[in-house]
Amino acid sequence: MACKILKHCKLCNLTSRIVNSLASRNIHSNSNEKADIVISGGGMVGTAMACALGHADFLQDKKVILLESAPEKKTFKLSERFSNRTCAISPSTVSLFQSIGAWDEILQMRCQPVKRMQVWESCSDSLITFNDEELMNDLAYIVENDVILEAIRRRLSTLSEKVEVRYQTSAKSYIVPGSTPGHEGVDQNTWVTIETDKGNIIQTKLLIGADGMNSAVRKAGKFHVFQQDYQQQAVVATLEVSGTSDNSVAWQRFLPTGPVAMLPLSNQYSCLIWTTSPTKAKYLKDLEDDSFVDAVNDAFWHERDLDSTVTSISHKYQQLLNYVFTDNQVVRQLPPTVVGVDPGSRASFPLSLVHSSNYVKPRVALIGDAAHRLHPLAGQGVNLGFGDVSCLSRLLAEAVQSGSDVGSLYYLTKYETERQRAVLPVVMTIHGLHYLYNTDFSPVVLLRSLGLQSTNALQFVKNKIIQQASA
Repeated sequence: MACKILKHCKLCNLTSRIVNSLASRNIHSNSNEKADIVISGGGMVGTAMACALGHADFLQDKKVILLESAPEKKTFKLSERFSNRTCAISPSTVSLFQSIGAWDEILQMRCQPVKRMQVWESCSDSLITFNDEELMNDLAYIVENDVILEAIRRRLSTLSEKVEVRYQTSAKSYIVPGSTPGHEGVDQNTWVTIETDKGNIIQTKLLIGADGMNSAVRKAGKFHVFQQDYQQQAVVATLEVSGTSDNSVAWQRFLPTGPVAMLPLSNQYSCLIWTTSPTKAKYLKDLEDDSFVDAVNDAFWHERDLDSTVTSISHKYQQLLNYVFTDNQVVRQLPPTVVGVDPGSRASFPLSLVHSSNYVKPRVALIGDAAHRLHPLAGQGVNLGFGDVSCLSRLLAEAVQSGSDVGSLYYLTKYETERQRAVLPVVMTIHGLHYLYNTDFSPVVLLRSLGLQSTNALQFVKNKIIQQASA
């Protein structure tokens, strides 16, 4: 009777909380499911990861789940207009796509080979060129992001018995052993727990974060991150070009405000990636089409930044190089003339460097932009992400083959070591180039001009650069 009268009986409240807690646990336990691998993020890199795991022989009996927040596209229609978001696919990425059957899908849609590349700057006449003859195959392929993703998804759809794709589903929260508050002391053999936005609870031996530069997986795992805002934006657009019957050259010119690049999409169209200040980016996006075309042509052709002193010295230095290296003939090509821009194709996005100090923690691995996001001046960002896919899928198969589980920290650490050895030199090189070319100070211009000329003359150095970019 007393309990009916006392509204705040401690014993009753405690009993009620216990009952509710047990009921809640029963509800969660009924909806709990277990998986060997969960991939969070179904972009190009995350979907490629799922596809690679589905093709791995030693992972055939493993349960793999891909969480993708976007809805499933039942049909894909290739637009006649080219997208303004593209990737420069390296030979190593082509090999990955071939191994999962996606390359044939891409070839059936569209892509454009890059057979030559010319890089030069506006403050001097120095340049460097790369030719496909030096590799005995194409330097790269320019492929639209939508085409890459569709090709991989088509291959993934054939692996439905091995990989479960959950569209319109994302992770709401994670409990990561040793990282989540309240679970710092949990043994690393404890599985990762994921609660989805659908209310499902998934426990997994390995969580792979492929959820981009603002990765929730990275935050949940409390990974230390180095970030650098470049205070720049990349303006992208689809350009119509003329003056070429074989548009297979990638052009990049370094301006004091940032590099401007034109990548071939077909014999008539190219993709523009122009790095500049946020103010200039807004100005370029607001221009009338004809004025924008004039601005692009001016960026590739103007000579008002030329430093006469540096130009004079670099000419003399080039004569010396020609004398020492008799086969060193610098062949300068002129870029095609831009005659139009596709309506609505102009856009911009901010540029920054994001690099996680670690790529793995107990039962967690980061890939793609979740682990490293770079400045686009070398076009290596997505290739590094696909390199993560190749490496991690291979080491996970080795783990299972050796009798370990897929969340083995030993094999995850091997992945981190191997990938950081490949990624860090690229990150530091691109970061350094950004600052080296972001000035028109004469001594710096002279230094970089002579360096570029020397690199172009030394074939073995160029070959090393090509090998590194193709790896």
